[in-house]
This record gives sequence, C-alpha cells and structure tokens, in this order.
Amino acid sequence: MGIVAGLDSSSDSTRIVVCDTDTGAVLKQGYAPHPAGGSDGSAHDVDPQSWLLSLGEAAEGGLLEGVQAIGVSAQQHGLLALDSSGMLVRPALVGNDKRAQSAAADVVEALGGRTAWAQAVGAVPTATQAVAKLRWLARTEPDAAHRVAELLQPHDWLVWQLLGRPHRRTTDRGTASGTGYWSAATGSWRPDLVELALGHQVRLPEVIGPADAAGHTPEGLLISAGTGETMAAAFGLGVGVGDAVISLGASGSVFSIHHEALADPSGTILSYADATGMHLPVVHTLNAVRVLRGTAELLGTDLEGLSDLALKSTPGSYGLVLLPYLEGERTPHLPHTAGTLTGLRRESMKPEHLARAAFEGMLCGLADALDVLRGRGVQVRRVFLLGPAADLQAVRAIAPALLGAQVVVPQPADYAAIGAARQAAWALGAAHGTLSPHEPPRWPAAASQIFEPGEELAVGQAVRQQYVAVREQTHPGAFEGDSAAGGH
Repeated sequence: MGIVAGLDSSSDSTRIVVCDTDTGAVLKQGYAPHPAGGSDGSAHDVDPQSWLLSLGEAAEGGLLEGVQAIGVSAQQHGLLALDSSGMLVRPALVGNDKRAQSAAADVVEALGGRTAWAQAVGAVPTATQAVAKLRWLARTEPDAAHRVAELLQPHDWLVWQLLGRPHRRTTDRGTASGTGYWSAATGSWRPDLVELALGHQVRLPEVIGPADAAGHTPEGLLISAGTGETMAAAFGLGVGVGDAVISLGASGSVFSIHHEALADPSGTILSYADATGMHLPVVHTLNAVRVLRGTAELLGTDLEGLSDLALKSTPGSYGLVLLPYLEGERTPHLPHTAGTLTGLRRESMKPEHLARAAFEGMLCGLADALDVLRGRGVQVRRVFLLGPAADLQAVRAIAPALLGAQVVVPQPADYAAIGAARQAAWALGAAHGTLSPHEPPRWPAAASQIFEPGEELAVGQAVRQQYVAVREQTHPGAFEGDSAAGGH
C-alpha cells in the first residue's frame, strides 16, 4: 500500500524507522543525538527546539521521501507549559526530576492521600509525573506558573509542531494516562487536579483514538495520534493480552496489556492506557540490574563474569537468599529498608553462590511485581524480557522457572519507533477505509529467542518459595494491602 515512518524522540536522541505499511518491514533508518544539555545545562530543563533539530538531522538524506504518514513516540513524564499565545513560559520539564519530590508528597496530601489519588486517576503521583511538576512550578516559579494557559507532553508538542502549530492540540490515551490528571478508568481529564496542583485551570489537549489522525502537515502528510515510549514499544513488539513485559534497567518495571483499568488503592499498580484502546497496568521495582552490578563489583568482576559464576552454582544458591532492596523498595513498599543476605554457611560462602543469589534475588523481586498483576486477574502466558541484561546467560537460564512462564527475548531494535510507524500505518489505513479503526495492521512479531521453563519449573518454584519465606520473615506483611505476591 505504501510506506510510513515512526519517529521516537527519547530523552537523549531521535530514532526514525521507515516501514512498509503491509509487511512492517523496516526499509530505512535514521538516528541523531539530541544537542547536549538543557537550556541552562540542566538535564531537567530542556529547550524542546533541540528535539526538532535532532529530528531534522535524523531525517537527513531524503529519509522521509515518499512517506505517506508519520507516527510520533516520545519520552514520557515531560511537561511543556504554554502561555495564552502558545509560547513556552519556561523550558520543558523532563525526566526523573527529583526537585519535585516534596511537591509530589504535597500534592498527594492535598487530595487526601494515596488511596484518593489511586481512585481518582489510577496512580499515586511521583516526582516524575506532570501533576507533581505543576505543584513544583507553582511553589518555586509562581510568576511562570501564573502565565500557564495550556499543558502539553513531549509527544503532543512534537505532533503540534509537525502539523504547523494549528489551533487544535491533540494527545492520545497512553500519554494522557501518565500525567496524573487523566483517568484511564473513565477516559477523561481531571481539570480539578490540575487546579489543585497549579492553582488555576488550563487548556488540555483533545484525547483522540488510537487509529485517529491528529491532522495533516502543510505538505499533506498524515500525522497519527502518537503516544508515549512505553506504549509505542509495546505496540512495536506486538505485545497483547496474556503477555507481560519486564524491563531490566538499574530499576525494573513490569507491565501487561489488560482489558480494564486496575484501580489499586495501595498505589502499587499504575493504571495507564496503551496505544490500542486497551489498558496497561505497570508495577515498578527500584532494584533490578543495580543488584547485579553491585554484586559484580563486590566480587571483582563484570556482568558477564557474574553470569558465568552464577551458572557454576545450582538452583537455590546453596541456601543463600538475597532480598535485593539495595535502594529501599517500591514493590513491596519498603522505602527505607536495605538489602538482606541470609543462609550464610561455610559451604555457601563461595563467589558462585553469591553470584547466583544475586540473579535469583533480582528475578524473584521482579516475580513479586509480576504476581501483583497476576493477583488482579492479569493472565501471564509469556514474559518479554527487555534491556541489555536480558542477554546474560544466567538471566536466560534462571528466569523462565522463577517467573513461571515462557520467556521471550526480542532481538534489539527500535521498538518504540516501530510502534509509532505501525500506528501511522493504522491511521493511514483507517483514513483510506482499508483498515478497521478497531483492528491494527497485522505486522509480524518481533524476531525473538524463546526460553521455556520446562522440567526446571518445579525447582524454580521451590527457589521462589524459599525467597518468599525469607521475605515474609524479614519484612512480615510487606504485601498486605497490595495485591497478592508470593507464588502462584
């Protein structure tokens, strides 16, 4: 039928893929880093014009020639505050902006606590979310806050720029659901929460459907709704009902596709929306690969060396159990705790057993997060593992039995950009009447390696129960008030 492009503007670069609308085959790719630093050298205050410069550089050499539609994915949790004339009142606020931590606590209290927020919008505000950034702005830059007349997220702003800054501003459910002032359960903005945080009401973008077009560029290119990076990556991977995704960064995140919003009074589950009209519940852990890096440093090796060591041990690590709460923990809610190593005996005090305990501890912590979702009725038949650590042999060997599911490790690719391109193909097909607005284009699944629990499942679940027993003994009732976590 034609070709479409997906662009992903992350926190540090722009990636573009050009794909065949029918097969999803990636035909061309472009990349450019964002100009270094923010407008004042800060990683949190950024001139969004830098995103456009990066986009222009990534598209050089006629990359977008012949493209009929473009989808936009962008970093989440940014905030672009505009005045009544559509000009920025200050540089964009982006990233994990720790300046807003006390503002987040302030705004949580202002509504009546964690449960009130979880019921209102499906998530308890953290420093990253736009609603906390608004409270920070009102407290620290009151003159700028007073001038704010409308709010956009990074993907909204880029779409608006590509369209030539029309009067209409749009967003999608996925991006809206991360702001802290849109409810995935009701599908509507909560302007009262903006007023609670900022002190006055503002204009918010129109939330359009997954297959809707945001508009056409002056040159006639269709621009689709766009979405946030997590939602775009899930769409690019082809994640569906029955799938969970575990992202292995320094910290971890676990999310799935679900048919309904999950209201969680404890705030452990963040109830986001996906890019297809479904829901995307997310559970975060504070400790993932940082556990492996810390253990590798302790043993004087690197991650590959740690993996090799771990595979010389056996399931259960000779009785060693590591509760991996090195930075405190969010799931379960233990913000001020530390990690715990138990089961030390003379025969277990060997580097290979500590190495394996680190992998088992990290993966059991993520299994706890996965069980929070399972405890709310989310089916998990297979688990996608993302991040460079998913390539470690010890992760691949240990994860299926501990997680109790088939493990899928996709080949590295620009999945957020691919998801944005798939959305563009969907909007183009819907506009031309060749695709249903309720059924996205069927692109092939990501090329992946598959790992089955097999006959190791019973052993893995015994290791998991050993971990749960130590967790319950050390932190009794840590999951009380949360959804169940502790095996299945």
